[in-house]
Amino acid sequence: MVRNEEILVAVDDTASATTTTTTDINANGGFHHHIPNPNTSSCNPQGTNYWGTLSLAYKSLGVVFGGLVTSPLYVYPSMGLKSPTKDDYLGIYSIMFWTLTSIGVVKYACIALRADDQGEVLSAMDGIRGPFPKFSKSLVGALSAVVLIGLFLLQKFGTARVSFLFSPIMGAWTLTTPIIGIYNVIHHYPSIFKAISPHYIFLFFWRNGHEGWLLLNGTILCITADSPIFGLCTSPGYNIVFLTLPRNEMVGILNKDHGSEALFADLGHFDRPSIQIAFISLIYPSLILTYAGQTAYLIQHPNDHEDGFYKFIPRKVYWPMFVISSLAAIVASQSLISATFSVIKQSVVLDYFPRIKIVHTSSSNEGQVYSPETNYTLMVLCVAVILIFGDGKEIGNAFGVVIILVMLITTLLLTLVMIVIWRLPTPLVALFSFVFLTMEGLYASSVFTKIEDGGWIPFAISLILAFIMFGWFYGRQRKMEYELTHKINTERLKDLLSDPGVQRVPGLCFFYTNIQDGFTPVLSHYIKNMRSIHKVTIFTTLRYLLVPKVAPNKRIVVKRFGLKGVYGCLIQYGYADNLSLQGDFVTQVIGSLRDHITQHFTENPPVEEQEMTDLNEAQHAAVVHVRGKTRFYISKKCTWFDRFMLGFYEFMHSNCRSALPTLGVPLQQRIEVGMFYEA
Repeated sequence: MVRNEEILVAVDDTASATTTTTTDINANGGFHHHIPNPNTSSCNPQGTNYWGTLSLAYKSLGVVFGGLVTSPLYVYPSMGLKSPTKDDYLGIYSIMFWTLTSIGVVKYACIALRADDQGEVLSAMDGIRGPFPKFSKSLVGALSAVVLIGLFLLQKFGTARVSFLFSPIMGAWTLTTPIIGIYNVIHHYPSIFKAISPHYIFLFFWRNGHEGWLLLNGTILCITADSPIFGLCTSPGYNIVFLTLPRNEMVGILNKDHGSEALFADLGHFDRPSIQIAFISLIYPSLILTYAGQTAYLIQHPNDHEDGFYKFIPRKVYWPMFVISSLAAIVASQSLISATFSVIKQSVVLDYFPRIKIVHTSSSNEGQVYSPETNYTLMVLCVAVILIFGDGKEIGNAFGVVIILVMLITTLLLTLVMIVIWRLPTPLVALFSFVFLTMEGLYASSVFTKIEDGGWIPFAISLILAFIMFGWFYGRQRKMEYELTHKINTERLKDLLSDPGVQRVPGLCFFYTNIQDGFTPVLSHYIKNMRSIHKVTIFTTLRYLLVPKVAPNKRIVVKRFGLKGVYGCLIQYGYADNLSLQGDFVTQVIGSLRDHITQHFTENPPVEEQEMTDLNEAQHAAVVHVRGKTRFYISKKCTWFDRFMLGFYEFMHSNCRSALPTLGVPLQQRIEVGMFYEA
């Protein structure tokens, strides 16, 4: 059963993410939907075009990979090295190489991206303190805050325009840093690539022991590489892994996203081939060569690790690279901003989060969205974090804790996908789980030592958001249970209308239902108390489809219920459709009803003629739009848990956006029918 309230969101909210191909109306008066398997459909048809895929791959540089590719700015400074030797640097490079290869290429680019359904700003700005040491940390923080505000203000223009602006910057960064890396390799340590041999990792831990283990909390940043500011503020963001169980039940599993995980979270903004092409052919080689150059430089200058990026830039190109790196670090934050929009939208779609405004910024890609509330809330949080934790140490620690948790959760979810959906052989699943859980578990054991020094921050934010999500979901589930228990079928509606005390008043009423298999309990409440119903009443359901526009001949589906003056209407619309329930809409529905009546003439023509007359009279008499506005009645009989959680749900429900947007309906035509649901 799909609840209609989840999809009444044409302009202001998102909707059910179910792509529907066919529609019919069942005997109870509800609309039945045929839902295709998500693994056999795609939300990004443009990905099948070769040049279109290359174009998306280029655009993804400015949205998806900004954070990952700027990791050289702050990985070495984050490690806290103490008198490192040449062998230490060779071991660290070997760790970074195999981390990028195994987690970045194998786990995310080759595996995680298939589980789909249809840089620090501060570090870059710190570069200005090299030639200008008088620049204080507080001034750098203030500049960073200003830059962040500017970045958030750009979001309203949409992913396509933002990526068009940012992709050249990230393209310049991705191409110039490996060139500088190669220059440093040649001039400082040409044999650096011998560190690719895994035995350097073994020697590193054998030699450094406990200290080497602690250094992992900085090394992990090489694979995450989104700005710690945004890593902190979006750490509770959730990515959705859709599991199709044997009975075709859709289960949404929440998974936090960061860094290389942004490859997964930004999938809705682009597509799998474009992200894979960009990562494997550009991002991965760029990072390997850049880290090789950094490490080669540090082998000859072992005490420069506190500023491991700017020191390895040749002086002749310092200022051009400072400009590029500053711009790149700004763009780096874009990947998590875009990912946050995506996961918030997905959470709203699954009814795990209060309804907020979602704007589709592309007429051809459903996944490219913008949320004003999310954008400005994130902006305030990020600026606050900069002003409070300006030195970056606690931010970096918080970020490290977040990203390793993300990786562990992703591994567990991918294991579940392999078992439930892909049905891979047990030995392969066991091998995948053992390799990545061991590697990421080792990282986690090191990173968790930083919980007291800032690592607690994401846990606090996550708990707050998790509480909001659980409270919303719990309230929605209780409402659904009540509605399913007290729903009205066609026979019950017939009994209500047969009551001689119920009058049929002139006019046309669009009565919006909140369940699709039957009628909302609000209908019974309305008829019993008002003792009347309009002469022509159309029970209306709106459905959002994952297509740009719905063909005119498929937009409106109507049906008679076998009761005088009572009809059903399903309105289907895409994310690029401009849905308005006034003017031509009423005329179109009446026209569809006339056509339906004409095509289904019975052996009693006078009855059909009277129906036609009633439709015309009702349309000219008055048109009203009725929707239910329900609340929980929380009595003293309820448990303390229900009183608290349902009270919290009601607070959120009264402050979130309506499930039924205004949709252009004049104020004088709107009627809300209040009803208490007994908890």
